[in-house]
Amino acid sequence: RRTVPPAAGAATVLVVDDDTRNVFALTQVLEAHGLRVLTADGGRRALDLLTGDAHVDLVLMDVMMAGMDGYRTIEEIRQLPSRAGLPVIAVTAKAMPGDRLRALESGADDYLAKPVDEDELMVKIRRRLGS
Repeated sequence: RRTVPPAAGAATVLVVDDDTRNVFALTQVLEAHGLRVLTADGGRRALDLLTGDAHVDLVLMDVMMAGMDGYRTIEEIRQLPSRAGLPVIAVTAKAMPGDRLRALESGADDYLAKPVDEDELMVKIRRRLGS
């Protein structure tokens, strides 16, 4: 797979996951589609980035993380006045019947089950970014 360098003004996606293999795989896919990628290895680090001056257009949030899980992190993001409308797509490996509803109730805009299908991921990202 050839990586496309991000164009000037390319959208930035924050990948929040405590599994480096998942971060690597998602980063490869997103960069191959010309997106910029920031990463956080947990909910607290994601919130630190989002309360700082990092430019982020969309968040891919793993829900099963040690410490602050993705559901709680999404709820915290929704409490940040400057980030309350930031698109968040929840991603989980444990695709149980209530997971999608729980993700949406926590404030996620969309939901994906692992293993992530690249085409489905990009459709959801484009829909949320309006591109």
